Amino acid sequence: MSRLDSFLRRITAQRDCLNAAVELVRDVAGPVLELGLGNGRTFDHLRQQLPEREIFVFDRRVAAHPECVPDDDHMILGDFHDTLGTALERIGRPAALAHCDMGSGNSEADSRLARSVGSLLNPIMVAGGIVVSDQAMTVARWEALSLPPGTAPHRYHMWRVKD
Repeated sequence: MSRLDSFLRRITAQRDCLNAAVELVRDVAGPVLELGLGNGRTFDHLRQQLPEREIFVFDRRVAAHPECVPDDDHMILGDFHDTLGTALERIGRPAALAHCDMGSGNSEADSRLARSVGSLLNPIMVAGGIVVSDQAMTVARWEALSLPPGTAPHRYHMWRVKD
């Protein structure tokens, strides 16, 4: 498979999983978390899909298209290890949806990051909330969900947060 085809499959899986997650949290109260702003595409997609929700974005730095950058109250800069530990104070209540797009292409580093992010994210998620990620995570309180039709296994991941 060409790198272009692989990119298209990943982006399609990302969109389809986010759209499914949006429907699953329609009746779940809480803000949305975007871990990894990148170019701002998924932030822009989420704010169009959930215009009534606050979306808090976490990243080391801003490198997105200027129209796809949240305001200062919703952009949280720094390392995930530093910012997620105090995020509940900033966001005000547990989150209904978290999207984690944090892969670097280094599978060993990505696995380590996913393990720590899962443990940091878990306490700030509401029961019934949904976590969507490009990286596999194992958190006891999270139940793996089936992926949308056409999404290849391990391409993207979805979980529901249990009580």
